[in-house]
Amino acid sequence: MPDLFAASATPADLMAARVQMAVSLGWHIIVACFGVGMPVLTVFAEWRGYRTGDDAYVRLAHRWAKVMGVLFAVGAVSGTVLSFEMGLLWPELMATYGQVFGLPFALEGFAFFIEAIFVGIYLYAWDRLSPRAHVLSGLPVCVAGVASAFFVVSANAWMNTPRGFDLVGGRVTHVRPWAAMFNPAMPLQVIHMILAAFMVTGFCIAGVYAVGMLRGRRDRHHRLGFLIPFIAAAIVTPVQVVVGDALARHLATAQPPKLAAIEGLTRTGSHVPLSVGGVFVDGELRYAIHIPNALSLLVGYRPSTVIQGLDMVAPADRPPVNPVHLSFQLMVAIGFGLLVLSAWFALAWWRRRDLPRSPWFLRLSALSGVGAVLALEAGWVTTEVGRQPWVVWQHMRTADAVNPAPGLWAGLLAVLAVYAVLTVATAYVLNRLRTRPVTAPQEEWADEALDAGTGTAREHGP
Repeated sequence: MPDLFAASATPADLMAARVQMAVSLGWHIIVACFGVGMPVLTVFAEWRGYRTGDDAYVRLAHRWAKVMGVLFAVGAVSGTVLSFEMGLLWPELMATYGQVFGLPFALEGFAFFIEAIFVGIYLYAWDRLSPRAHVLSGLPVCVAGVASAFFVVSANAWMNTPRGFDLVGGRVTHVRPWAAMFNPAMPLQVIHMILAAFMVTGFCIAGVYAVGMLRGRRDRHHRLGFLIPFIAAAIVTPVQVVVGDALARHLATAQPPKLAAIEGLTRTGSHVPLSVGGVFVDGELRYAIHIPNALSLLVGYRPSTVIQGLDMVAPADRPPVNPVHLSFQLMVAIGFGLLVLSAWFALAWWRRRDLPRSPWFLRLSALSGVGAVLALEAGWVTTEVGRQPWVVWQHMRTADAVNPAPGLWAGLLAVLAVYAVLTVATAYVLNRLRTRPVTAPQEEWADEALDAGTGTAREHGP
């Protein structure tokens, strides 16, 4: 069966499928990050408001809850598109290995429905539940969001370190779904993704309020709106650097060609330097800064550690070096930039219990969300492109998994149109929410009751 698919598929089919999957996944992963991080920040703000009696926290939570609802809705749409694409674009993958790594997708479905139920309760029960019960109704949303990330990323980790099955005569037998889900790459990849979700959410939300503060809005609403998400992101950033280092070290044994592509390393050897920057040209990494022995030290803690290069695999089995290397470099550069920004904030807060006084701090904070998103996308390019040409590492090539049916380019154009409309609609709705006045829940109920009683519709200005 794989040979038949490989013979039928053309390079154009494969390219269309890969681009479509990249666009869909690249769009969805941003929204999915907010599905992980935003419920936690929202519930925390509401809890602090009721715990301290400070209405500013509750107003903030009420506004964030509306944004959370919008992003949950569009995330459901983009996630549904992805679920269909797995079967339509990669039928041989699902036909051969779906029984092996399908369990986390099934469990993610349960997490999604739990999240959907409690998102509805949380959004529409502000006036129907006690403050304590309402805060508690948000906790399942937080847990389900993190659980969804866990299940989906564990399936992706399986593609990098496939386990939980035997191959007998080219057929998958003795399937062990739990062993597949808890594969060797799963712990680090899951932690790395969840931390990235909190970084994206925290820095993006803080960036919005940083722009407002740069425009002179230094009221308590903007201050809290900046501090809560920024502190959350700043806390996880150094942890993310440590986890990222461990994940890169894991590649040395689990996927040596990916690590070689990340570093542009062509020859196997010891005393390998760490390459910063550079471009892979004519089989060599050029224009890079090389730190002597550093890669060997990072991987094995001694200069004599041997690192496998691209020469250990056949040319047809090597990932494309430049996309992997440059994406990894971008991710690391932004990650350390966000680490420095977090340390700047921590130092100022430790000294004066206040934000840094330089306007450059707010300017950089306003850009931190964009940087976090770019780092996220670069990390996924490193992960997915670095595994090529395999869709299941050393078991199935991507070219063997693609749908050979004609017309995949038409599907790609349709998906691009859908995501263009979805992007514009999401931006429009979020902008409408941004221009509405900040209200506490009880004030909004009073406005709605007044509107209903007088039969008028109010227009809310900025």
